[in-house]
Amino acid sequence: MLCAPTHLRRTSLFLSIICTAILAVVGCGGGGGGTPPPPPPPPPPNLASIVVSPQYPVMADNSAGQALTATGHFDDGSTQDLTASVTWSSTNTGVATVSGSGMVTPKTLGGGVNAAFASIKAVSGAITGVTIISVTNHTSNPSGFAGVFMQHNDIGRTGQNLTETALTTANVQTSFGKKFSQAVDGFIYAQPLYVPNVAIQGKGTHNVVFVATENDSVYAFDADASGAALWHVSLLDAAHGAGTGALPIDSTDPNQNACSDLIPTIGVTSTPTIDPSTGTMYVESKTKENGNFFHRLHALDITSGSEKVSPPATITATGFNTLMHTNRPGLLLLNGVVYVAYASDCDNQPYHGWIFAYDATALNQLAVFNESPNGREGGFWMSGAGVAADSSGNIFIASGNGDFDSSHVPAIDLGDTNMKLLLTGTSFSLVDYFTPFDQQTLDNADEDLGSGGVLLLPDQAGGTPHELVQVGKEGTIYLINRDQMTTGNQHICKGCASDTQIKQELQSEVGGMWSMPAYWNGNVYFWGSGDNLTQFPITNGSLAASPSHASGTFLGFPGATPSISAHGTTGGIVWAIDSTNYGQPNASLGPAVLHAYDATNVVTELYNSSNSVADKAGNAVKFAVPTIANGKVYVGTQTELDVYGP
Repeated sequence: MLCAPTHLRRTSLFLSIICTAILAVVGCGGGGGGTPPPPPPPPPPNLASIVVSPQYPVMADNSAGQALTATGHFDDGSTQDLTASVTWSSTNTGVATVSGSGMVTPKTLGGGVNAAFASIKAVSGAITGVTIISVTNHTSNPSGFAGVFMQHNDIGRTGQNLTETALTTANVQTSFGKKFSQAVDGFIYAQPLYVPNVAIQGKGTHNVVFVATENDSVYAFDADASGAALWHVSLLDAAHGAGTGALPIDSTDPNQNACSDLIPTIGVTSTPTIDPSTGTMYVESKTKENGNFFHRLHALDITSGSEKVSPPATITATGFNTLMHTNRPGLLLLNGVVYVAYASDCDNQPYHGWIFAYDATALNQLAVFNESPNGREGGFWMSGAGVAADSSGNIFIASGNGDFDSSHVPAIDLGDTNMKLLLTGTSFSLVDYFTPFDQQTLDNADEDLGSGGVLLLPDQAGGTPHELVQVGKEGTIYLINRDQMTTGNQHICKGCASDTQIKQELQSEVGGMWSMPAYWNGNVYFWGSGDNLTQFPITNGSLAASPSHASGTFLGFPGATPSISAHGTTGGIVWAIDSTNYGQPNASLGPAVLHAYDATNVVTELYNSSNSVADKAGNAVKFAVPTIANGKVYVGTQTELDVYGP
């Protein structure tokens, strides 16, 4: 091997040492330039939230079980399947257990227990995701009915109860009527909720229907028999966080500009939501106390009405005007978080569309979203329909008329827009959105897109399995792909005559919507204002261009929100409340009317409560939605809860 002389090797080594030292200070060669060292790698992303899927699964106690997944959402926007790495646990191992891989196994329920519940948690460090499991008794409850815990029955707001066997098209036609009523102290705008087998403190176990009123009251009634309330609490007293002299808001209050939108008082307007696994009802209330206005989120024990978190959360945010805003949409409980959304009283200024997120356990505020931070209006109304969601943690909501930001993508102000939002840690992200081409026209004419509620369809055949349906005051039906709401992420089609960037649009096909549609067995049911109940088939993810059937009953404002009872794909009945006689200007005061139609063909009316004096309901409340549970139908009115059955 040919080697350099020893003195040359030493000289080369010396020069190498000198050059290395210079490089560390100024670089070596090329006049002191050189390539700088590479930047340090970015820190790894932090886990911000875990979403457990599916949300709210129901299983029989003799079933094989339910596989769950846990998806981690990180602060850089990335996601990761954490199913195998989280720690799984059940809050009630007597109802269901969960394996280390997320497989839930139900336990056999004892006699007399029709349904029982557990929360299943996925934990990684300080981050927790949760889903609520319902286990039904295959012997005493073979239909699998678990309860009604939220507005329009589920997080998709489909309005379906697919476990109803006591109500049939035959007995509703022949032997159905009003069974009894329960007096209350105010208008019932909120949909009644139902939980089976509730152990009421000191009063035994009952199937319970829960009712909230605009007088800031909450009632628990036996769902099957008349009698005194099992409990009744006022959210105006000190035990429920209110100050001295607290009252519901008087709609004639000059501070309200004599608003007649909600009358005669404003207290609890939206439908609460219930966690049956912890026995907690989440309720939003509005009060006036010594000239000041308060919104509070309550976590009530369903066995007694007492506060589980004391004091309740006072809902505040920078720029949130507590007088002008009212919680309209039904509350959403998803993955351990309670969502509360707001519009205004009438259109009194200033207001925006707000969504608040609260931890369901301690009622700590997690995040706030204002959909028009640089503009005005755009409230979340939806005529009381609930904030919708999917099992991946996405929430869906539609805003009313207001400013739309046409200069930024994504837009900052989002009037007249369908939004897909995701809570990650302590912030909301706007995942996607769709705004109609005529948004400015809608805004100018007060033709809110968000006057109607958002319906998430169950998975559909075809190329777009995940879809939503929404209708506003125009009566145009929007069918939207939830996975990518607009083609090419156009969001809004400027200078267009229609919205070709969404899955389907049927312009002015139904009456204006101050309600929301329902879904059952390949059909979507609409009852708009100034229209009849209409039935639209949906095939391979597309709606028929016109209804297949329409009822013979025409309704003026506000139309109605249909709900469905069925035994799976058979025995479908469409239920709806005619509330046109709710007593506002241009409407005469009169009773609510309960209607029932054959869901396979809504031309066939099965029942109408106005046909019998004995079946007469209390005076109507607009936007009222019936609750169908365990062979009975519950109707909220101005003075009473009316209960119907065979």
